[in-house]
Amino acid sequence: MTLIKSISGIRGTIGGKVGDNLTPVDAVKFASAYGTFLKNNIKKEKLTVVIGRDARISGPMIHNLVVNTLIGLGINVIDLGLSTTPTVEVAVPLEKADGGIILTASHNPKQWNALKLLNEKGEFLNGAEGAKILEIAEAEAFDFSDVDSLGEITTNDAYMDIHIDEVLNLPLVDVEAVKAAKFKVVVDGVNSSGGIIIPKLLELMGVEVVKLYCEPNGHFPHNPEPLKEHLTDISELVVKEKADLGVVVDPDVDRLAFICEDGEMFGEEYTLVACADYVLSKTPGNTVSNMSSSRALRDVTVSHGGKYEASAVGEVNVVELMKKNNAIIGGEGNGGIIYPESHYGRDSLVGVALFLTHLANKKMTVSALRASYPEYYMSKNKIELTPQIDVDAILIEMTEKYKNEDITTIDGVKIDFATEWVHLRKSNTEPIIRIYTEAPSQEKADVLALRIIDEIKAIAGI
Repeated sequence: MTLIKSISGIRGTIGGKVGDNLTPVDAVKFASAYGTFLKNNIKKEKLTVVIGRDARISGPMIHNLVVNTLIGLGINVIDLGLSTTPTVEVAVPLEKADGGIILTASHNPKQWNALKLLNEKGEFLNGAEGAKILEIAEAEAFDFSDVDSLGEITTNDAYMDIHIDEVLNLPLVDVEAVKAAKFKVVVDGVNSSGGIIIPKLLELMGVEVVKLYCEPNGHFPHNPEPLKEHLTDISELVVKEKADLGVVVDPDVDRLAFICEDGEMFGEEYTLVACADYVLSKTPGNTVSNMSSSRALRDVTVSHGGKYEASAVGEVNVVELMKKNNAIIGGEGNGGIIYPESHYGRDSLVGVALFLTHLANKKMTVSALRASYPEYYMSKNKIELTPQIDVDAILIEMTEKYKNEDITTIDGVKIDFATEWVHLRKSNTEPIIRIYTEAPSQEKADVLALRIIDEIKAIAGI
């Protein structure tokens, strides 16, 4: 089960058999489906799509296949080459394009790649649009252009710089305050495009940068998901360099984690909390995160007089609820900052710039800033799925077992207890069931997680 077709795009491992993995044939098929979807829905003589990729090893191969498939459909391509997910999202409306594709498997290891699909606003397609593309792909309902109607390629490698300028020009980003603070920052770019764009942003903010794994060669030096167990190297280097903090991004630069000056994790969940605290202190309003994110955002929002709401997991769901509630900042507890003043997409550049401005204003260490927020601890676990496991039946049984608690079922099952919660859901991107818990101490979060895992295993007979 290494080719995952979902409403958020197509993701799989490179190599293997057609239809089982992300082979060249599958890349062409789904690029054809996306291009056909655009042609069916946008009545224009010539459509334009923006394409960018992260630095993973399979990137150039998949990139060439996708670009030339769109050309074959008569669609013009603006090729950003090596880029980031938020950079492509920014480029689509600036280019007045009809859509965009980012070639990245985000936090997945190097053997994975994916096509992430955008609409004309540079935002992820919704569920209905994604389902339609899957239908077109299944039916192979493609109609390619004749030789006189092929699309054209325009290359534009300026967009990482344009994106940086856009972030630095945000009203709440105070470059002069950051320069005055004379920060020293270690950056782990996991040998992808973040290794280029984050140091460049920081240097323009007057920050002294120490680079770690910033060579965009696609050879990820550790598991690219920015979790504590993968980040021992940067934690040690921050202390050794006497840096003010460490900045870690995933391969496509939409997830952001910070390391405190003492080498401890700031906490991926608290990336959004800190940025929201700063934004709300200047522009009060509402916030949104997903159901698997920390209660700390709710607490900080309420302290600033705003209203917090939780959406189903998935960026498109967060964005939809943010628009509905006029949220001024939102995102996901995996370190994804969505700041509509810039654009409706998770953006590590925006997060870094807001966080450093906040830190400069507070005139305190990163660990002291972390200590100023409500104390919650999460335990993030998963159970590998086999075809025999009926996840839906497990979730139904767990819902029944805890029916006297506060239960939400818009996305898997979330059980809210008085001081802790657990969220159970089937992953959209990997063949696993995720078990997230949160409690006032790490021990309590871990104990709750182990209890729930044991209960699920008992139900599943594993």
